Amino acid sequence: MCVVVRLRSFVGWLRAGYPRTDDPYGYIPLVALFGGALTDEQVEQIAARVEARGAGPVDDLDIKVAITHLTHEMPTDSDLRRVRDRLTARRGNPG
Repeated sequence: MCVVVRLRSFVGWLRAGYPRTDDPYGYIPLVALFGGALTDEQVEQIAARVEARGAGPVDDLDIKVAITHLTHEMPTDSDLRRVRDRLTARRGNPG
């Protein structure tokens, strides 16, 4: 299913279940409850998996494949950035 269709469906579901009030903040409090797509544990797992390959430099495609393999979903730019940052931190602070 197309991401846009899925997102519209989710927003429709969210609006149907959200109480109708004069809340000036609208849906912002609900959006704040949603975390990133990957947990910190998943970011660490993916970084370790990519490092364990040991086949030369790591590029964004390697990270995206590892994310997709673990989550079975397309990675977001935020996911990619978090794993890349974790890999950089691990290289700077070995062991």
